[in-house]
Amino acid sequence: MKKIAVHLAEGFEEIEAISIIDVLRRAVFDVTIVSMNKSMEVDGAHQITVKADTLFEDLDYDNIDMIVLPGGMPGAANLKAHSGLREQILNFNDMQKPLAAICAAPMVFGNLGLLKEKKATCFPGFEDELHGAIITGEAVAEAGNIITGKGAGVAIKFALKIVELFNGKEVADDLAAKMIAN
Repeated sequence: MKKIAVHLAEGFEEIEAISIIDVLRRAVFDVTIVSMNKSMEVDGAHQITVKADTLFEDLDYDNIDMIVLPGGMPGAANLKAHSGLREQILNFNDMQKPLAAICAAPMVFGNLGLLKEKKATCFPGFEDELHGAIITGEAVAEAGNIITGKGAGVAIKFALKIVELFNGKEVADDLAAKMIAN
C-alpha cells in the first residue's frame, strides 16, 4: 500500500486538502495528514480546523512514497517557509520519488528550482513563482516525478491523477465513475 503524506500549514485551502485526502483514501492509499504546526490542529484559510495524524517532526519520511502539498494562502507561503519540508522535498526529488502540489503550492517546488523546463500549472497569479517552468494553464500537469494542479475546482481531478500514477488509468477512471467525477 502506497503511503502518501499530505502537508497542512496554517491557511491551507480546505477543499483541496480534504478532497485529496478523501480521494486517496477511497483508492486505499495510506494517507497521513501532516501538521506543519507544533499542534495537531491546523486552521484552514476559511476557518475550518483539521486534526492531523502526526506532526512534521514525528514523520519518518523513509516510509513515505509521496509528498502532497495543498495550496491556499497563507498556507502555501507557510509551506514554502518551512526549511525541514524543503529539505524533504529536495531529498524526494533527488530520489525521483513523486511530489504533488496544487493551487499556490507549486511555488514551493518552483522556488526550489524543481520545475525548470518542466510542464507545470498553478493558481493564476503565481506563475512567476514557478521559476523556469513551462506554464501549461491546464487543470493538472505532470512532468517526470512532479504533478501540479491549478486550484480548488480541480482538486478531485488532481487527486485522481495521483491515483493514476500509482494504480493506472483504469483504476483512476473507475474511481472517478463511482464518484461521478468523470
